[in-house]
Formats: sequence, C-alpha cells, structure tokens
Amino acid sequence: SSSGALSDELQCSICLDVFTDPVSTPCGHNFCKSCLKQCWDTSQDYHCPLCKETFSKRPDLKINTTLREIVQLFKERSGQKKSEVLCDMCDDKKLKALKSCLVCQISYCETHLEPHQRIPNLKKHKLIDPVENPEDFICQKHEKPLELYCRDDQTCVCMLCAVTEHKTHNTVAVEEESGERKPQLMKIQTDVKQKIQERMNKIQDIKHSAELRKNYSEKEKSESVELFSALIRSIERCQTEWLEMMEQKQKAAEKHDEDLIKDLEQEISELKWRDIELEKLLHTEDHLHLLQIYPSVCSPVNIKNCPEVSNTEIQLSVEPLVKALTKLQKTLDEKLSETVLKRVQQYAVDLTLDPDTAIPTLTLPANGQIVRYGDIKHELPDNPERFDTCACVLAKEGFSSGRFYFEVQVKEKTDWDLGVARESINRKGKIIMCPEDGYWTVILRNENQYKAAEVSPLSLSLRVKPEVVGVFVDYEEGLVSFYDVKSRSHIYSFTGQSFTEKLYPYFSPDNTKKGKNAAPLIISQVKLLK
Repeated sequence: SSSGALSDELQCSICLDVFTDPVSTPCGHNFCKSCLKQCWDTSQDYHCPLCKETFSKRPDLKINTTLREIVQLFKERSGQKKSEVLCDMCDDKKLKALKSCLVCQISYCETHLEPHQRIPNLKKHKLIDPVENPEDFICQKHEKPLELYCRDDQTCVCMLCAVTEHKTHNTVAVEEESGERKPQLMKIQTDVKQKIQERMNKIQDIKHSAELRKNYSEKEKSESVELFSALIRSIERCQTEWLEMMEQKQKAAEKHDEDLIKDLEQEISELKWRDIELEKLLHTEDHLHLLQIYPSVCSPVNIKNCPEVSNTEIQLSVEPLVKALTKLQKTLDEKLSETVLKRVQQYAVDLTLDPDTAIPTLTLPANGQIVRYGDIKHELPDNPERFDTCACVLAKEGFSSGRFYFEVQVKEKTDWDLGVARESINRKGKIIMCPEDGYWTVILRNENQYKAAEVSPLSLSLRVKPEVVGVFVDYEEGLVSFYDVKSRSHIYSFTGQSFTEKLYPYFSPDNTKKGKNAAPLIISQVKLLK
C-alpha cells in the first residue's frame, strides 16, 4: 500500500491519529487504548465507537502487540523516528534512560538506577532495557512481570499465572524460549533476505526486459518504416510504369486513328471523283466516249474495310495492370513474411531432445539435437512420459508463458511432423493430431502433401519445398506459426488458441519409408536474417 493509504488504515477513529497502544474490541475494530478507555469511562454502556455494537460487560482490553509493531515500523519508515526513552525520575533536564524496572514500572537513568543496584530489596526487581511502555511487560491481571512463556497457549505469563490458570501447562523462562526461537528467526530472516534478493533480481530482469523491448520496438519501427517505404516506392514505380504504358497506348491509338482517317478521306475523294464522272456519262450523247472510259470508271475501287470499334484494345491494356498488381502483391507478401520472420527469430531458444519421451525405435545422438528413425528397437523403460506407438519425441524444455522460436532442418525428408504439444497429451496408443487433443502441428506426407493438423486436416499449397522450418509460439496470444526459413515465407498459423499448460516442442521424423525417408530431423542453430 502507499504511505497515505497505510496511514489511514493505522488511524484511530476517535483521535484521528496513528494508533498509540492499539487495542481490539470483540467486534474486530481497533482504537488507541487511552481513547477507548476514556470513551467507556464517560459512557453508561460499553459499545464500539465505530460500528456501535454493544457489549454486555466491559471487555478486558489487551494491547494488540502485532498491530503496535506495525505502527512502530510505519512510523520509522515514514520518517517518524522511534523516540528516545527518557528517565521518569529526572526533574529538570530528562536524561536518557538506562533501564526500565518492571516492578516499579519506571524507567531510570544511570544516576537514578543506582538504588536498584545497591538496596537488597530493589535488587530483586526485574530490570530490562529501556522501553516506552513498561506496563506491556507486566501481567495485566496480577501486575507481576511476564517472566514465563506458556507453550500451550503461546503467550507470556507471570509467576502467579503459572501456578493458577496455567498450572498444568508447559511453561518455561522467557529467556529459554527466546533462545530457542532465535535460530528460527535466523532461518526466517535468511528466507526474507533471499526473497528480497529474488525480488530485486526480478526487478532487474523486468527493467532489462523493458530495455530490450524498447530497443527492439525502436528497431521494429525502423524496419516497418523501411518496409512501407519500399512498398510505397514499388507502388510509385508501378504507377509510373502503368501511366507510361497507357500514354504509349494512347499515342499509338491516336496515330492509328489519324492514319485511318487519312486513308478514308483519300477514298472519299476518289469516290466523289467517280461520282462526278458517272453523272457526266449518264447524260452524255457521245456514245464513243462513254464506251472508251467505261472500263476505268467501273473498275473496282481499292477501298479498305472500315474497322469495327471494339473493346479489344481496352481489354488488352488491362493485362499489364493485372500483372503489375500481382507482382506488387507478391512483393508485399514477401516483404511482410520476411519482416515477421526477422521479428520472431529474436525469440530463438536452445532446445535439447528428451530421450525419456522418445519411442524406443528412435535414435538420439548424445548432443540431443538430432532424431532419426532406426531399425532397432531399444530396450527402454516404459515410463509415463514415453510415447509407445507414435514415432515422436519432445524437447526437454517446456514453456508456460512468453514467446519462443526454434528451427528444424527437414531437408531430404518425405514425411515429418513438427510443432508443439501440451504437457498432458496422451502418449500411449493411437494419437490424434489436433489442437483439441493438445497438438499444434504441420505435417508432410508422401514428399509433397503438406497439411495443418486441424480437426479436419487442412491441405497447404507451398511454392517451394521447405528445407528448414521455423516454429514460433506466442503463449499469451494463443498463436503457433510455421515458416519456410529459406524462402522467408509463411506456411501456416494456428490462431486464437487458449493455452493453460506447459507447451513442449514436438518432433516426429516418421518411419524410414523403405529408405526414402531415412534423413533425420535436426534442430538448427538459428541464424538471424539480415
């Protein structure tokens, strides 16, 4: 709690100040001892000043020592230093007390303590280090020093208590009990210091993570700006090429139209001349002349066919735009996939295969980075963690929060399974690969049949055959994504999942398929893309 909030909780509702010698009423509320005493001394009944609950008889109030220690700690931490205990006997200038007497219930300086060190009767008095409230060390019932500790009731008692209500109880001197408690306190103190150190380390880890996240965020922003700048340049280049092509098309169309009009105008002129000549011949009386020029005016005119107006040119002109947009979309996909892959690679983890989970037909070299299917079935204990029919193995490392990424070489394989699995998966007998049963995997069958292992397996169409597959998990986001590292492309993602258990990387090299699938799965060292 903040200092202000804690101050409110430690405040007496009567005097509105921080508790002094706090006592608790039977109803559970706390007040200063003197405040509550004064309230009850002037009242005809005994009720709680806060909730007004009335008590049939006046409660026997005892100081709540735990609450008082909390108040004292609060005062020290809030700058209210513990007051110095002064001598009660000094008249003028109060000197620092050296001891407090539990019998006299007075604190003495060195001078006024002298009689207790000299007079025989006073020597019998119980002296302790100076305290502000000596009455706290006195039995409220018998007004005797609390010199014994009752182990049955776990409370300090006086000599009279020990021979009356605590007669049959196990009581020991407070010094003895304190001596036995100190080793426990030392252990508790060690634990407290360890917890303090752990929390300080945690704070440093959080600060370090925040700094890394900030630096990475700045880098991510820079990469995003670079990506979209490249995309904008590609769009502008595409736009320029498109406009230039359209302009060329327009100029070509205009020239074509001009040439066609010129030809048509020339043909019209020739036809008009013939029309005039034919008109003359129709009205001529010169029969000889008519017969002489008849062949020339009746011969076929070399007229070009008028082309019909169509949308062919318009339709053809759209094709380059479609190609440009397709190319732009491909560039966009590649850029985005590459950027995302660069980002998730930052969460690369080191993995080691767990031999205690591997089916006995799998072979795992000592380095724990390679798994292959073997022809020999090893004699291994059938422990609960081990798969007994599925040719698979889990990593030793499990993750219950955050993000992690790893890469696996699948080169030269015709069949494999990769992904993650939750801790409580069924490992015996037939296994159904789907998220509902705790598996989030992508599989390859028969060299080129890629599928996402959903409840109904989903076929995947990949442009190239992956040689290294990257697997990324964001636990809190419920995301499992797969990437082709070499082509820097996205393969598939399980989204909107809800993870509640540890997730373990999952590997299955499948059987050898008569030697065609003999290559191993290899956990690769992640090489960050540039």
